[in-house]
Amino acid sequence: MSDPLPLFRSFIRVVEAGSFSAAAQQAGTSQPTISRQVAALEQHLGCLLFQRTTRRLTLTEDGSAFYETALRALEAVAEAEGSVGRRKGRPSGTLRLAAAAVMGRLHILPRLPRLMDRHPDLAVDLVLSDGFTDLVEQGIDLAVRVGVLEDPGLVARRIGTSRRLVVATPGYLAQHGVPQTPEDLRAHACIRYAGLATGTGWSFARRGGEAAQVTVQVGGRLRVSTTEAVRAAALEGLGIALVPQWHFGHGEFAAGRLVALLPDWEAQALPIHAIYPTRRFLAPKVRAAVDFLAEEFAADPLLAG
Repeated sequence: MSDPLPLFRSFIRVVEAGSFSAAAQQAGTSQPTISRQVAALEQHLGCLLFQRTTRRLTLTEDGSAFYETALRALEAVAEAEGSVGRRKGRPSGTLRLAAAAVMGRLHILPRLPRLMDRHPDLAVDLVLSDGFTDLVEQGIDLAVRVGVLEDPGLVARRIGTSRRLVVATPGYLAQHGVPQTPEDLRAHACIRYAGLATGTGWSFARRGGEAAQVTVQVGGRLRVSTTEAVRAAALEGLGIALVPQWHFGHGEFAAGRLVALLPDWEAQALPIHAIYPTRRFLAPKVRAAVDFLAEEFAADPLLAG
C-alpha cells in the first residue's frame, strides 16, 4: 500500500459520522467508495475494524485501538506539514458557525466585520438556534455554547464566562414589590425558560459568604422556549427573569429600563466554550475563528472569564 493516510481519513470519518453513508456525504463521495477504502484498510491491517449489521455499525476492539492511533498519526502529519508551511495558508472557505439566538445577535454578529476584515478569504454561515445542534450531522465547523458540556466526544476551549442576574422592570417592581432574598421569589411572577437544565429551580449563593447554595422553585404564568423570549419578556415587564448578564449590554440598566435584584446573592456562573466535533487537525478557518472569539470575549467585561 503506497499511501495509507487517505484510508486512515476515511476510517476516522466513518467512526465520527456513525455510518458509511454519512461519512460519504461529508467527504463528497459515494458510500461504496468509503466502504471499499475501509475494506482495503482492514485487509492491509489484517483485522476487522467494524462489526456490521443491517441496523448498527460498531467498532471492534481492534477498531477502537486503531482509531486512537490513527488520530495521533494524522495529527502528527498535520503538525509536520504545518512546520514547513504547507498548511499555513490563510483561513479561507466557508465557516459554519452555530450559536444560541441571543448570543449570535448581540455578541457574534457585531464582531463578524472584524473577523472577516482580518481574513478576507473567509465566509461565514451563521446558524442561530436555541435548540440542540448536532455538529457532525449538520456540518457545523464551530459552535459557541454556554453551560457545562456533557458530550465527551466534543473538543472544547473555554473562551468566557456567563454571569447571571435576576432582573425586572421598575414598573413590575412598583406593582409587586422588590424581593430581598431568594425565598421572596416564590411570591413573584417569574419568567420560566423551558430550556433551563435545572427546570424551575433557581440556585444562589450569598456573595462573600460561606453559606450553602440555596435553590428556590419559582413559579409564574409565563413559560417560554427561547432565551430571546426571556429577554423580551423581562423588558416588557411580564415578570422577574434569571438571565445572563451579557443579554443586556446596550444600556438597559443605565437607562432605567431594568433593575438588577438580590445584590447580596449570586447565581451560579456558567462557562462559555468554543466547541468543534473532532480532535483531528483544525482547519485554518476554525483555528482563526476560535482565536478571534477568545480574544474578543476576553476584552469584553460582560463575557470575560
